[in-house]
Amino acid sequence: MDPDRRRIAHLDMDAFYASVELLRYPELRGQPVVIGGGSAARPVELPDGGRQYFRMRDYAGRGVVTTSTYEARALGVFSAMGIMKAAQLAPDAVLLPTDFEAYRKYSRLFKEAVVGIAPQIEDRGIDEIYIDLTPWSDNVEEVARSIKEAVRAATSLTCSIGVAPNKMLAKISSELDKPDGLTILARADIERRIWPLPARKINGIGPKAAEKLAALGIETVAHLAQAEPELLRAHFGRSYSEWLGRVAAGVDERPVQTSSEPKSISRETTFERDLHARADRARLGEIFTALCVKVADDLKRKGYLGRTIGIKLKYADFHGVTRDVTLPAPTGDAAVIRQAAGECLKRVPLEKKLRLLGVRVGALCKKEELADAPGAAQGELPFSS
Repeated sequence: MDPDRRRIAHLDMDAFYASVELLRYPELRGQPVVIGGGSAARPVELPDGGRQYFRMRDYAGRGVVTTSTYEARALGVFSAMGIMKAAQLAPDAVLLPTDFEAYRKYSRLFKEAVVGIAPQIEDRGIDEIYIDLTPWSDNVEEVARSIKEAVRAATSLTCSIGVAPNKMLAKISSELDKPDGLTILARADIERRIWPLPARKINGIGPKAAEKLAALGIETVAHLAQAEPELLRAHFGRSYSEWLGRVAAGVDERPVQTSSEPKSISRETTFERDLHARADRARLGEIFTALCVKVADDLKRKGYLGRTIGIKLKYADFHGVTRDVTLPAPTGDAAVIRQAAGECLKRVPLEKKLRLLGVRVGALCKKEELADAPGAAQGELPFSS
């Protein structure tokens, strides 16, 4: 492939979870809204047809922000922030519970709309994809606008698209003109548009690496591009320093991966209050069973079975522990998953209160590639009622 004609797009849905919620609650448009509350944050339907919304100032407990509207972001509220901290920054913001079933529905809709125009896509999660637009390199802007229009028609939502010679530049470009943006970046634009950005904007430079770079006086992509290779090598090692030099120069040879196999499928939940294995046995049992059922549903929907069943616990002191077990045959049955995960629970201390519980199925294989596998016998679980 001629690298001068290569055109990769990164499509990122704008404030995706929040935007889906605003379709349901259009009266909240233009207001600071935070997504991440539990069921207690569900709006109350009033007799007059209106709704009473839960405000951040009334929140008590823990949890993290899943996402927020741009109005809430202007107040300093961003994803992965603790909800209690967010409540201090935006006490009058509306808090809504997450609804992953709705988000997955709209995720399918927007991806189907894109595939109808440009089928070579790499799925990167519920709200973003890469698209190979090289076949349309002569009219890439027109095709990108057609994709944006198709996504809006299918979902009533907006997205931002960055088009560039490679994936790394495309991802950065998709963030430059949000929301509802379209950015076409050529190699000649790198110094003008990419170099002034903080080095952490490059996907792969995490908080620790960014902090280490800043300590060396390297804060922007331009600083990184102009840094002496010997300096980078001395502080980051040969392999990572060479990668830093390449990406700062806008070099990324990764192809768009149109198919990939997941390594595992999991579900987890953070409790609204700490729960104890004995005192809250019934509640934990309900949550545990629900997680296993959801994982089984995910496996069925995606057409997988798995042999390795695992659990993830996080205690009230934030200490975490994982355990897993490998079954003699793959399964996608919720009862078998529950039994195996329960056996894992017997191998961890349950004296301390818990703040998070998760269930995972790994060692996946496609269901159609296997004959029916024998199930596993059930037994009583530590949280069974």
